[in-house]
Amino acid sequence: MRGGIEKIDASPTNIGRTPPMPSTLDAGSSSSRGRTRRRALELLDALVVRWPRWDGRIYGAYAAACVVFAAAAFYGYLLLQTRGYWSAPLDDVFIHFDYARATARGYPFQWSEGNGFSSGNTSLTYPFVLAVGYRLGFQGTTLMAWAAIVGCVSTVVFLRAAGRLLEPLGRAAKYLVPPAVLSLGALDWTLFSGMENAFHLGVWGIVCTMSMRVVSAVREARDPRRAAWFTGLMGAFLCLTRPESAVSVATFGLFSALEVARAERRSSAAFALRKPFGVAVAMGLPAVLALLAQAVANRTFTGEWSANGAIAKLVVNQPYMTTEQKWNEYLFLLKYVVLRNTQHHFSDVLPWGWLVVALAAVPLAVRVTRPVATLLWIQAAGWLVLVALNLQVRWQNERYTMAAVAWILVLAAMGAVCLLRGMGTTLRSRAFWALRAAAAAVAIVGYVVNQAPNMRDQIWFFGRASRNIRDQHIAAGKMLTQMAPARVLVGDAGALTYTSDRPGLDLIGLGGYHDLPFARAGLHGLGASLELIERIPEHDRPDVMAIYPSWWGELPSIFGRRIAEVVVTGNVICGGAEKVLYRADWSPLNRSDEPRSVAPGDTIVDELDVADLVSERAHQYEFPHPDMGFVTFRVLSDPRDPKRELFDAGREIPAGQRETARITLPRDGGRLIARGIRTTSEQSVDVLIDARPVGRLVFPKGTGWTEVALDLPKGLGTQASLALAPVTGVVTSYHLWVVEPGGSSGSRAP
Repeated sequence: MRGGIEKIDASPTNIGRTPPMPSTLDAGSSSSRGRTRRRALELLDALVVRWPRWDGRIYGAYAAACVVFAAAAFYGYLLLQTRGYWSAPLDDVFIHFDYARATARGYPFQWSEGNGFSSGNTSLTYPFVLAVGYRLGFQGTTLMAWAAIVGCVSTVVFLRAAGRLLEPLGRAAKYLVPPAVLSLGALDWTLFSGMENAFHLGVWGIVCTMSMRVVSAVREARDPRRAAWFTGLMGAFLCLTRPESAVSVATFGLFSALEVARAERRSSAAFALRKPFGVAVAMGLPAVLALLAQAVANRTFTGEWSANGAIAKLVVNQPYMTTEQKWNEYLFLLKYVVLRNTQHHFSDVLPWGWLVVALAAVPLAVRVTRPVATLLWIQAAGWLVLVALNLQVRWQNERYTMAAVAWILVLAAMGAVCLLRGMGTTLRSRAFWALRAAAAAVAIVGYVVNQAPNMRDQIWFFGRASRNIRDQHIAAGKMLTQMAPARVLVGDAGALTYTSDRPGLDLIGLGGYHDLPFARAGLHGLGASLELIERIPEHDRPDVMAIYPSWWGELPSIFGRRIAEVVVTGNVICGGAEKVLYRADWSPLNRSDEPRSVAPGDTIVDELDVADLVSERAHQYEFPHPDMGFVTFRVLSDPRDPKRELFDAGREIPAGQRETARITLPRDGGRLIARGIRTTSEQSVDVLIDARPVGRLVFPKGTGWTEVALDLPKGLGTQASLALAPVTGVVTSYHLWVVEPGGSSGSRAP
């Protein structure tokens, strides 16, 4: 007995029961002082017994209050800027809304109903969560209100999970996590933006909690494999929410497996690898299978193993960059994601931003927190290493980095508690504690002082960006609703199609249109995208374009007629000050599928449409790269009908290089016809079949389209490798046909 309080049995069976009376009290005393003391001790004992149960509820309410307080600042200013109208600070939020609405209507995994399966939404799970809100009545722009609810709830789930990681430091330690995480304006901006970031962190929190239960099972000498399999299934869900989460799943699995290995070493002299390996497999295999299934679905429905977002955004997919250029760009982006947060979002005044990182490193030096701190640091570093592959990581307020930022802020809270605990009883230990406490106070106060203006800026940015989206994208979408186009071509899939509720075609390729590779074509150039539009049936092509004219070069001037524009003032987020609507005219695309110089009686045996990625893939076409083979296109007078125009796209091939393809040849010889353009000088191209020179194509000088032919010798075989090698200058290869004499005029071989 110490301090007048008897030791209480706080086992689960006794929680909620009346604690025993302290033996030091004189039950028969009738003095007022004795009764007061007895009641106080009884209340204190009851609080001690019940606190573990109350603590969780109190912390949950506290975390929720912190989230609501932060969310109210951002959403309140949004509604103030938009005068009570729900919007979002990013047009990409409405891409999720497009997928969610299609899902709610029975078209899952489709960006625009009728376009077929699309891999453009990197988060496969988030649209399903939004679809629930859509079915509950959160339709139109009020779906953003549902996204706000999901974001707030998900953030609370994350904070509860993160708080449990600090419990080795004491129950009070976790109360520092919510203000630490929500103190960063850029992170709050992202969490409340309507994107999948908050939902992803919420799912991560569930996986984290389940992983800690696996570890607890090991420490309590229970078989952890059942819990590990359930954790693995949730890990698969996490990877489908954001594929970069593979690094988190792998880290959780390794962490748990190492804990099993340590337990086995403690319990047995003979170390067995089977259980640790089984736990690692249970926690990682479902995620591997989920990502593999996603890749197979992509390949089956789109012809690509990768998702459209990965194709369009990752630096490794750039077709014209050298390996060295890709590596240098990656290093630049990796440096950017670190410095942008430490020297801008944390604080733009040195060294205050770096002190956050310093605090986050402290738990690595403390034995009780070192395992969890190592776990979080590996995940944060791994996340930044992965997202630095994304060429878009510099935009959208660096939202792609914010998962790692959230984990670092949790670590910083953990580090601050580590510095503040353990005062000790000796003069030396108390002096050392005072130094640690002073360091923590300087870091925290300096961060808060420097973060305050950043928080104000982020709240302002959130509201102004949301107003910009309302004034331009949503306003243009309402105009499209009135115009009722059959299909609208957009350069930024999002609010235009969501607000108008019209079928769309995304020229960048995130939305997708059946199995046409618009995402990859966008990397090669506008001409490659136009080649794919040429493949779309005429009745299904967009009849209206809603684009930024500065993004698309000659597209609007050649294929569009201006009919309206939507101007935004005070722009901070839109891709341009003016969104323009055009009436589309695709007539130049309709007549480029056969040579104009075909002779009567010729049969077309094979056709290679250069810069058409579908045709190139079918012919195993290769262009010289990097820094070569750029796509260009021309719309010139049709040689057959000069009053009409003819489109074709091709690739620029310099002298000394060659383009290759597999082609079908006639059995008894025929002709190779090549389409090009006349220039100020004559151009020549050597032709090789199976590495054997068979002649030279000569394009005459002048202007306009031209087609030249080369007689092919007999005996070449029906399948061969074709190589075209320009002799001088840069020759643009547009279109090739192999024709065979005989049959009806202009016919095609079956």
